[in-house]
Amino acid sequence: MKGSLIILAFFTVGLVGGIFRIFPNWLLNEDLTMYALFVLMFLVGVSIGSDKGAFYILRKMNLKVLLVPLLVVVGSLAGTAITSLLLNDISVQEAMAVGAGFGYYSLSSIFISEISGQELGVVALLSNIFREIITLLAVPFLVRYFGKLAGIASGGATAMDTTLPIIVKFTGKDYGIIAIFSGIILTILVPILVTVILEFF
Repeated sequence: MKGSLIILAFFTVGLVGGIFRIFPNWLLNEDLTMYALFVLMFLVGVSIGSDKGAFYILRKMNLKVLLVPLLVVVGSLAGTAITSLLLNDISVQEAMAVGAGFGYYSLSSIFISEISGQELGVVALLSNIFREIITLLAVPFLVRYFGKLAGIASGGATAMDTTLPIIVKFTGKDYGIIAIFSGIILTILVPILVTVILEFF
């Protein structure tokens, strides 16, 4: 929760600074976003690649566990597609790209900003931050009324890190392993699905 609020605070400071032009002009260089994306992708790769426990989990998992991230993908994309029908300013394609962030606000918002512009990137950033915050607050309710997998599904990509402690607290360590597995798969899928949806649909 604290981490999400800090990210939101940094975003707000940047937004206000941009509106009132209080930052130097070199910060407005669009190439900086691309460089940040390269660094972020590198760090994501290092994080996943260096986590030996993650690969051990993948080897030990029953094939049925693959259904967890698969259904999170289907549910997120279907939900955002339906939601777009209620909105005038966002297309089904754009909404699905935002949904394909799966809570990974930093990576998805940068990709979307590069492909479709800053406005949709901001929508992706806020939507995925809210997804994480809602998960942190709602896991007890979700687990109680919808089952232990509901908290993992809500967390999306964040189930492997920021929302993992709250998921484990209310579901147990066994489901924590499933959460890590699902989060890893979704994290890998974010740049692939966002790019495919925006570039080829």
